[in-house]
Amino acid sequence: MIRTRFAPSPTGYLHIGGARTALFSWAYARKHGGKFVLRIEDTDLERSTAQSTQAILDSMAWLGLDYDEGPFYQMQRLARYHEVAEQLLRSDKAYYCYASKEELDAMREQQRAAGLKPRYDGRWRDSRQTPPAGVKPVVRLKSPQEGEVTFSDLVKGDITVANSELDDLVLLRADGVPTYNFGVMIDDLDMNITHVIRGDDHVNNTPRQINILKALGAPLPQYAHVPMILGPDGERLSKRHGAVSVMQYREDGYLPEALINYLARLGWSHGDEEIFSREQLVEWFDLSSINRSPGKFNPEKLQWLNQQYLKMADSARLAELVAPFLEENGCNTSAPGLPDLPNVVNLLKERATTVAELADAAVYFFRPLEPAQELKAQHFTPEARPVILELREKFAAVEWESHAIHDAIKAAASASGMKMPKIAMPLRVMVTGTAQTPSINAVLEVLGREETLKRMDDQLTGFPA
Repeated sequence: MIRTRFAPSPTGYLHIGGARTALFSWAYARKHGGKFVLRIEDTDLERSTAQSTQAILDSMAWLGLDYDEGPFYQMQRLARYHEVAEQLLRSDKAYYCYASKEELDAMREQQRAAGLKPRYDGRWRDSRQTPPAGVKPVVRLKSPQEGEVTFSDLVKGDITVANSELDDLVLLRADGVPTYNFGVMIDDLDMNITHVIRGDDHVNNTPRQINILKALGAPLPQYAHVPMILGPDGERLSKRHGAVSVMQYREDGYLPEALINYLARLGWSHGDEEIFSREQLVEWFDLSSINRSPGKFNPEKLQWLNQQYLKMADSARLAELVAPFLEENGCNTSAPGLPDLPNVVNLLKERATTVAELADAAVYFFRPLEPAQELKAQHFTPEARPVILELREKFAAVEWESHAIHDAIKAAASASGMKMPKIAMPLRVMVTGTAQTPSINAVLEVLGREETLKRMDDQLTGFPA
């Protein structure tokens, strides 16, 4: 059975790159009826926080990337790493190194001065020295000194690294905490991970991890290293490109299905398909279709996708998402006499690019907005006043339905000899406080007769006689 994993470090929030890696690992497992495992690599004791861990879990839940096993925490598995380290020490595949930080720094400085690549020189590899008193050693792998490591990457193709390029990496630090390369491989081995899908910043770690597995006589997983994501300017993706945490996208009013769709297309494709469901992604997903070149993050494209998903979304669901934004803006959406929020959302969602934008557009339905003086000066004219008064009388009696409202406005304009916009625009400004809305008859239908008449009455005093 295919088993994949996502193994973030809780040293910060889950960002776009990590979310895409999680998505690809999830999609591959789901495509093949396998298992998707979540593992929290919390061995960076100085930087790992419970807050970051929770943010990762919340992000996964919001994106709908459900895991079959986990979350597992490395700091709860220390005994297992010590057990394997002891096994390697007993079989002479690893050794204790007592070199101090100062010694190692001096060694690297000498190597640099000689024009050499800084690397551990193996001084304790076969040493018969008496260990210095009071020094806690690290455990290092006895890496092969000859030959090479070759693996077939499912994205990048065959990769070969000479063992002479690899030094004896640390497996356990002096405090007993495993290094990244040791912990990750023992976890993958114990959890029977068959496919390691991760960012290509880990390519250089892979030969080292393979040598650990070979020292243990363990089977190797298959590797797929996904190219990084760049900003539109070709530089490494950062906050200045809009690469904020996943949960920030929720706070900014993006839909999780839009972000999933966008991340999937950021380095993977299925023909020319731009918009597809989670189910279609699972059906189509294949590692061979991942691009070898880096993806470029385009905030405008993400916004466009979100707009398409907002148009397709159920209005009742959107109303639940919009409500908190409106409440923050001083709107009581449940007050008697005000419009039904799903109806408001249904009217406005065609134009919105985010839930936050949709909420901003809905404010005037739930609390009157005072028009700007410029709008009043432009549209509250002496010529319009009698027609608006007549229209107010018609509105008191007309059937409160969009077509009937439209016909009433049209009839009032026709009777006065004025063009429709000359009546519709001052009416729009009176009732909504803005000049930009969907068709005014549709707005008034949703707003309701009583609220419409009240707002007209409140603004009629602003018309010059």
